[in-house]
Amino acid sequence: MKKNLVIIGCGPAGLTAAYEILNQSNDYNVILLESSNEIGGISKTVNYKNNRIDIGGHRFFSKSEKVMNWWQNILPIQGFAAFDYKELGIKVEYSTLDNAPNPDEVDDLFLIRHRLSRILFLRKFFNYPISLSKETIQNLGMGRIIKIGFSYINTKLFPIKEEQTLEQFFINRFGKELYKTFFKDYTEKVWGVACTEIKAEWGAQRIKGLSITKTLAHAFKKLLPKKENGDIHQQNVETSLIERFLYPKYGPGQMWEKVADKVESMGGIILKNHLVTQIDGENGKIIKVIAKHKNELIDFQADNIISTMPIKDLVLTFNNLGQSKNVDMIAGNLMYRDFITVGLLLNKLKITNTTDIKTLNNIIPDNWIYIQEPDVKLGRLQIFNNWSPYMVEDINKIWIGLEYFCTEGDSLWSRDEEQMKKLAIEELEQIDVIDKADVLDSVVIKVPKAYPAYFGSYDQFDAVKEFLDSIPNLYCIGRNGMHKYNNMDHSMLSAMEAVKNILNGIETKDNIWSVNVEKEYHETK
Repeated sequence: MKKNLVIIGCGPAGLTAAYEILNQSNDYNVILLESSNEIGGISKTVNYKNNRIDIGGHRFFSKSEKVMNWWQNILPIQGFAAFDYKELGIKVEYSTLDNAPNPDEVDDLFLIRHRLSRILFLRKFFNYPISLSKETIQNLGMGRIIKIGFSYINTKLFPIKEEQTLEQFFINRFGKELYKTFFKDYTEKVWGVACTEIKAEWGAQRIKGLSITKTLAHAFKKLLPKKENGDIHQQNVETSLIERFLYPKYGPGQMWEKVADKVESMGGIILKNHLVTQIDGENGKIIKVIAKHKNELIDFQADNIISTMPIKDLVLTFNNLGQSKNVDMIAGNLMYRDFITVGLLLNKLKITNTTDIKTLNNIIPDNWIYIQEPDVKLGRLQIFNNWSPYMVEDINKIWIGLEYFCTEGDSLWSRDEEQMKKLAIEELEQIDVIDKADVLDSVVIKVPKAYPAYFGSYDQFDAVKEFLDSIPNLYCIGRNGMHKYNNMDHSMLSAMEAVKNILNGIETKDNIWSVNVEKEYHETK
């Protein structure tokens, strides 16, 4: 008789878990419960009048060969250039792989993209990560450069021995002056609290081994002759420094919609608009999951459960599972940062391309731009044309996404759609990126609990983790499922580890929690 596996959430982690267990075993009935009407979680693609929005920007790149191969098993890599603008001498990136498809003729595939991200600060562009280039020196001025250099040397001579806060993490790697110039204000704009209130673990999750030394070494390596072989793995490059990545033709949601189709073809059941409201226990194990669909409560018997839902919400659903009031309190006070994207369709940008990268309509070539300017609330700007030309209905128009970081219920989150559109347009005009007369259309998308935060009750999180691990048939995976600011590939790897445990009858969860903290994720091989 088959066992019942209930998976909560249809984002990358939940769908990876479903695919893996169905691909490896015939012993499970797999049911996925998704509270929304969409597939992909924060990795979904929103289609607005055939202009597509990538929520947050998703580069398909991993140091895990297993994940890279997994993705390419779902979507093949393109064969040669699409949108070959001969009059400009422009070719969209291409692969030298044999027998690969033409993206003009095939929908389900990966494009190979070249990454360019920059910082807009003092109304000038700086490379991201910061490089010691001629432009950087000119933009900052020699006085500030000298202060940054001495500050960095001082930090190397007298480092902070025990990093407790994110501020200390940054200072140890970049020096106090560079931290104050490029990290402090932007990070506090993203999180809404001082860097002294954020745990150092956030830095360990997101930027790990990046430092001035590695940035300079990478810059020197770029000067050496390159061998163009179509390789996308870049195993020896820090994640923040990668120059190429895979990207689905129609955005990240295309990947997860394909995976969902495969899960259903293998017998998995995906139920949308099913909000988990209660999880019943007996003798310390989960026996049943109750979900609300429309006005009906539906019971799902569960031999095992994989959860990607926010831990704050998960613990609230527990019935007869014996958690203490302390666990309830800590989970209830876990914090999140929420997210608003404003999509703008434009005739053109006011800023033009001054790089040596040729682009259509002289559009700047960036994938995204970090807005360091302190006089606007805007945090980051995506240019969807540069992620994939197929994301835009009319290639002669500019399709961008303005990213605002907020907390659900605050003044920014509470603005209505028209107020948010007005703010976005006014701020872009204020920092000389657009003229509002060039705006053709706009849309607002709100994403709650986009980023698990490393403040609030996070310093007591181990008590919640210990309790969750004590439930033998519960496996928490993914970004919100683990309250861990993981990348997409790490969420997938946590799913793979959970499936391995279930199939092998392993009740310990240590291998799941260790994803993205083991040596292979911190150091180049």
